[in-house]
Amino acid sequence: MNLPNVVNELVKAQDNFDSKAYADCFAETAIVFDEGKTYHGKKEIENWIDKANREYQVTMKPLEYLEKAQILKAEVSGAFPGSPLVLTYQYEFEDKLIKSLKIV
Repeated sequence: MNLPNVVNELVKAQDNFDSKAYADCFAETAIVFDEGKTYHGKKEIENWIDKANREYQVTMKPLEYLEKAQILKAEVSGAFPGSPLVLTYQYEFEDKLIKSLKIV
């Protein structure tokens, strides 16, 4: 599967539970939408993923990437009810970083 480099880095950071490396995949003013909440900027994104890592220990297995739509379908596993689940990651990129991410 041919993923953008920043998405490969994001998956690697997630699987290593590395909140700083995860946040470094995002632009300074990036936005993440997840579970009905919105996170603004790298620091908020780092705090969000750090809390999620501690709570759920989520790992990602990319299944399909739709390049034109900038959508990744991935199987996520962790310490949460219903694990594993297939989630959809909708990206917008800017200067080779993630500008926005919506997880559904």
